[in-house]
Amino acid sequence: KTLYGANVIIFEGIMAFADKELLKLLDLKIFVDTDSDIRLVRRLRRDISERGRDIEGVIKQYNKFVKPAFDQYIQPTMRLADIVVPRGSGNTVAIELIVQHVHSQLEEVRAARLAALASAHQCHPLPQTLSVLKSTPQVRGMHTIIRNKETSRDEFIFYSKRLMRLLIEHALSLLPFQSCTVQTPQGQDYEGRTYSGKQITGVSILRAGETMEPALRAVCKDVRIGTILIQTNCNTGEPELHYLRLPKDISEDHVILMDCTVSTGAAAMMAVRVLLDHDVPEDKIFLLSLLMAEMGVHSVAYAFPRVKIITTAVDKKVNDLFRIIPGIGEYLGRNGTR
Repeated sequence: KTLYGANVIIFEGIMAFADKELLKLLDLKIFVDTDSDIRLVRRLRRDISERGRDIEGVIKQYNKFVKPAFDQYIQPTMRLADIVVPRGSGNTVAIELIVQHVHSQLEEVRAARLAALASAHQCHPLPQTLSVLKSTPQVRGMHTIIRNKETSRDEFIFYSKRLMRLLIEHALSLLPFQSCTVQTPQGQDYEGRTYSGKQITGVSILRAGETMEPALRAVCKDVRIGTILIQTNCNTGEPELHYLRLPKDISEDHVILMDCTVSTGAAAMMAVRVLLDHDVPEDKIFLLSLLMAEMGVHSVAYAFPRVKIITTAVDKKVNDLFRIIPGIGEYLGRNGTR
């Protein structure tokens, strides 16, 4: 089973340290040691009460096979451990120290990652996979309206929906088309173009991305829609996957991934990762957003260089809370759906 958004992954087993390649992946190696007498008592209790065996047979098997195998194969791996915990789960002090260490390491990694995100895009040109809707006077005017804090809720919804419609139309123009010939009602041939892909599937990142679905349905007949719920953990600041519903057989589709705003790109990158794990080719994923920050654009483009990124505007900064500056505020709050 694929895990998304896991901050700590625990891998356990008596032969956990046997594979050298696996050892390289482990950040912290713990050997839980228990006295040999206690191990024997546990085996006696289990085999006699649960398996109906006699004491003599259990002890004979233990001395002949179990203990020699432990001494030869398991005990030597203790030297590979970073921490040896005696008395197992009863050693609450050791367990508490390990938990504190893991928390401190996660905080250090998070701080380093956020600092890297904030500085990585500086002085770099925007990636070639980015396509920004042409800033015509009309588009600029609609941005002025939705960015204005004095704009009423009705106007904000109306003009943001208009921008979404234009954004979807712009994204569809980037899909692959091939030449075709049709016959007009007058019996004349017309050299035209037709979509050369299998079909188009929309996937919204809940909850804000859901507001872009009507614009997609308005221009794509019988489009299939999937949803992904990704929320940021308030304690760790990391995205976590909570819900996933995708249409069947999307591996050959062009997938339009929708989110209203992209600041750091963390949620968008997790959503792309989910699509890739469902066999959607990277170059068939279109990430659409009403507004993006440069940090988010660079993060997504660096992680997935073949994903097409499409937006109506790119703002340069994010604040300490990783909100886009100047931005449009909290989208769900302004359109009244939160």
